[in-house]
Amino acid sequence: MSSEVADNKEKNARGIPRAPFISSVEEFLGPEPNVEDALKNLQTALAKYKYMENNLAQRRRTLEEKIPDIKKSLSMVEFLHERREGKSKTDDDDLEDDLDDEEDGAQKPIKTTFELNDTLFAEAELEDTDTVYLWLGANVMLSYKIPAAVSLLRSKLDGAQGSLNAVIEDLEFLREQITVMEVNTARVFNWDVKRRRDIREKEAESQKDAS
Repeated sequence: MSSEVADNKEKNARGIPRAPFISSVEEFLGPEPNVEDALKNLQTALAKYKYMENNLAQRRRTLEEKIPDIKKSLSMVEFLHERREGKSKTDDDDLEDDLDDEEDGAQKPIKTTFELNDTLFAEAELEDTDTVYLWLGANVMLSYKIPAAVSLLRSKLDGAQGSLNAVIEDLEFLREQITVMEVNTARVFNWDVKRRRDIREKEAESQKDAS
């Protein structure tokens, strides 16, 4: 009967089972229909889909907050990397002038601001350095050489964006399954209402014939 809802083998790329559409309520319930158990199983499956949807929605919000922070960190580290590597050189004829400018620039610290909390910022001067410090989470900070930091942040950004794309895809898939389960529940409920009405009408006709 309703075991096909729980035991469906068709799944999406992340293993979320596809909800089977009940095209024939009679075939779904079988020769001895137990509508109460069927509705209970359908509602249990629907609750599981909604639970997964809530979890993925929370994960989506977390990733959407995390990605801008990674991009901001990557942008700053790439700026330090380009400044240190002297990527502003564009013309071989002006190579010496460019090198002189870079040497002068390298001696001057960068003035910037950094965030202490959501509404408080402080001014800072960044000396020329080949090392940056990155928060890794769980109150852990490690130092990295700038090229290694760029590589790490790009990897984290790619991973976070890939995870976000997968979460969005799963949410769309789950919404489809929730809709299918809601339709299935309504079809079984309406079938039972009609069945009960037909039974009452037959009983009423039988009583009339008997009288």
